[in-house]
Amino acid sequence: MKPPFPSSSSSYVLRKARLSPYLFTLLVFIVFVTILYGEDIGCIFGQIDALPPRPIRTTSESTHTIRFCFWVGKLPFAIGRTPEGCDVFSGRWVRDEANRPLYEESECPYIQPQLTCQEHGRPEKDYQYWRWQPHGCDLPSFNATLMLETLRGKRMMFVGDSLNRGQYVSMVCLLHRLIPENAKSMETFDSLTVFTAKDYNATIEFYWAPFLLESNSDNAVVHRISDRIVRKGSINKHGRNWKGVDILVFNTYLWWMTGLKMKILKGSFDDEEKEIVEIPTEDAYRMAMKSMLRWVKLNMDRKKTRVFFTSMSPSHGKSIDWGGEPGKNCYNETTLIEDPNYWGSDCRKGVMRVIGEVFSRSKFPITFLNITQLSNYRKDAHTSIYKKQWNALTPEQLANPSSYADCVHWCLPGLQDTWNELLFAKLFYP
Repeated sequence: MKPPFPSSSSSYVLRKARLSPYLFTLLVFIVFVTILYGEDIGCIFGQIDALPPRPIRTTSESTHTIRFCFWVGKLPFAIGRTPEGCDVFSGRWVRDEANRPLYEESECPYIQPQLTCQEHGRPEKDYQYWRWQPHGCDLPSFNATLMLETLRGKRMMFVGDSLNRGQYVSMVCLLHRLIPENAKSMETFDSLTVFTAKDYNATIEFYWAPFLLESNSDNAVVHRISDRIVRKGSINKHGRNWKGVDILVFNTYLWWMTGLKMKILKGSFDDEEKEIVEIPTEDAYRMAMKSMLRWVKLNMDRKKTRVFFTSMSPSHGKSIDWGGEPGKNCYNETTLIEDPNYWGSDCRKGVMRVIGEVFSRSKFPITFLNITQLSNYRKDAHTSIYKKQWNALTPEQLANPSSYADCVHWCLPGLQDTWNELLFAKLFYP
């Protein structure tokens, strides 16, 4: 039977041109899609996974959007999908004393003393009781059994700075209770820390590389260097330690924020005469992002592995940002910022734009964990003064606690457990 046609005239044209009606329909469809989604065609064929575009709210009325496109096909480890139209990174904090915290500080021996706020005298636990609630949908509950079974025979690695190490420790705390005491261990080898679940033949690892590229701050213990230098084109210096990893979680931001310019080394740190140039920080950051994506493309298998990138972690060093008293910071803060449009001055919007520009051209699926906005509300969750102090405090500091409060790192349990709930959601339900 011949397929029906809209009219005799169109049928005549098709017969005269000897063009199959099926081919004609296909061509019309392609033209329609190209016109409607022209900007996204490259993304579809480029096979990029990330989040639906959403505006990053700032303290001003202006917004900018990180634009990504979608990976076509099933991602490794996925067992479902996030409901259509659900942005798990857009939502609000809900107090939930019945289900928070997800573990007790005293139950997890792997938390560094820099993050054990209760042990170091924090008088209240309010910061532990908040649960992230996306608008219009729910986060899947963190399932430690599913996570461990997925990691059986595999490696998961967090790569970056101390904030990524905090997220790494949070992940270990969320999982270790299911593992018998004699079947787990944690060891450190220079820049690499490895938690091993022996019965699962699985490891969860952290690798210290605050710039991802080689730098003069690569010593995992002694790295407080004010004059920071990053070596161009040096991703393989650290990257050789990431090979063979099945789930990779990158972060890098804080260490780039030394000013408006960054020192870049051309050549080697071993050269007697070093060629060092200064370039705008955002250009230097773009260089690192491009290097990371090239490494991922060359060394990760998109059919078997997953790569995540965690956005900038905000600090709360200026209370005037949220309408507080000038000269103060996160010290003594126990409440959340309620303004849904709040964006702290320490979070550079230009860096978010760089991430959007570079990632949108990636040929490898990168899952972006956009934790910045939701963390911006949490001025209450920092370690502040409730942590191990490596140097004796002066009388002046003791008289003014704000002067030595840590408004960068986060107490555990706390905010970074939510980061891992989001990672869990995007790993299994992208």
